[in-house]
Amino acid sequence: MRVTPKASDIGRAVGVLRAGGLVAVPTETVYGLGANAEDPVAVARVFQVKGRPPTHPLIIHLADATQLGDWVADVPEAALALAGHFWPGPLTLVLRRGSRVPLEATGGLETVAVRVPAHPVALELLSAFGGGVAAPSANRFGSVSPTTADHVRAELGDAVDFVLDGGPCNVGVESTIVDATGDTPNILRPGGVTPEELEAVLGRPVSAVSTSRIRVPGQHPSHYAPRARVVLVEPEEIAAEAQAAQERGHQVGVFLPPSCADVPVKAHAAVAIPESMADYARGLYGFLRELDELGCDLIVASVPVEEGLGLAIANRLRRAAGPRETHRPAPETVRMR
Repeated sequence: MRVTPKASDIGRAVGVLRAGGLVAVPTETVYGLGANAEDPVAVARVFQVKGRPPTHPLIIHLADATQLGDWVADVPEAALALAGHFWPGPLTLVLRRGSRVPLEATGGLETVAVRVPAHPVALELLSAFGGGVAAPSANRFGSVSPTTADHVRAELGDAVDFVLDGGPCNVGVESTIVDATGDTPNILRPGGVTPEELEAVLGRPVSAVSTSRIRVPGQHPSHYAPRARVVLVEPEEIAAEAQAAQERGHQVGVFLPPSCADVPVKAHAAVAIPESMADYARGLYGFLRELDELGCDLIVASVPVEEGLGLAIANRLRRAAGPRETHRPAPETVRMR
């Protein structure tokens, strides 16, 4: 259900950003942890609160595609075509950094990631603020992204100066990131805009690359991860894997795809996966959080067919199942002003 903030809430959020504070911003993908993109101190707070390595670039959110030239050094023809078609929307373009962008926001790179979100509350905030807002997902680094204001409050608490509630996110997975610095755009992170949609606009194939000279959000081997360990198997192996894990003493959560809806599964908890990939993407992070909250310590799932939004869902599940670091950067635990 869409939530419409009061005008005073938008005004308060703008005031917090201008004062160097942090605002949780609703977008159509996930909630972002927003700071004034031109304030290096505020940007540094984003990294501190998340426990995010400072070499991991942030995405700068703009109110309108016409602002693009203020933030990047040049805009190739392909980037213009993509921005014109998909903005506002879940597409991030990586371009050469303009002088307005501090290196603190780009992880020290000479490229910058920018997008115009398709959420009325985010757009109202960005228009009222008048500048760019650097905003990664509003969660601890590597953990499950938030798709409601309550998720943000539960995870970050008072470390965020103001949470702007815009209701549940409609897309549910992060934006597609496209390297548009050259003549041939490449997908650096699959997301809410599918490869097929990109190809229809560009009139040529678009590749999803696994490695790149450009660092972007979401490339860490372990990302989007719940507290429970995630194990990925083929759909027909889910029941056997879950039962074996239960017998080893695990509290098992299961993602049941439509093809296994009638298969008896021995598990602590189960989530029925929607047939629609759009519905699956919208609910994915909520499903992971739900199984965590139910006390599961292991989640058994399978990846969907990797086409359309299935590509983004598979990417998130694989990274959720990735190797966990023993020690992550310690997040900020107290409010800083």
